[in-house]
Amino acid sequence: MTTKTTNIIYWVSTIVFAGLMIFSAIGGVEPSKESIQFVHDVLGYPIYFIRFISIAKIIGSIVILIPGLNRSIKDWAYAGLFFDLGGAIYSNVAFAGKFDLMMFSMLIWILPGVLSYYFWHKKMKDNVSSNVRNK
Repeated sequence: MTTKTTNIIYWVSTIVFAGLMIFSAIGGVEPSKESIQFVHDVLGYPIYFIRFISIAKIIGSIVILIPGLNRSIKDWAYAGLFFDLGGAIYSNVAFAGKFDLMMFSMLIWILPGVLSYYFWHKKMKDNVSSNVRNK
């Protein structure tokens, strides 16, 4: 796979993943009555958690979009976003008492994140290899 193809897949998947995560977070910055009812009354999380997790998702999404940022910071941002998605799946399964086939729709959210993370590491490896060859 060429470097150009890797870059295209990386940026498309990263923009889609960050966009989906930001989209899911916007409503939680100022939570609606419906989101408070579901997250607090149904799932049992404290109301302040809605704003906290929403702001964290926005920050994490911005971090993965910044090129050249420290690797550790980006790794933590990806981890946080994946923990959020894993927590959402777990919370819904715990609430329903079973795995609902609709949970497979979460793949729409997870797949671009996995592709983004994989191709980000591939880009970094390719950059290191090309720097070694050029010296």
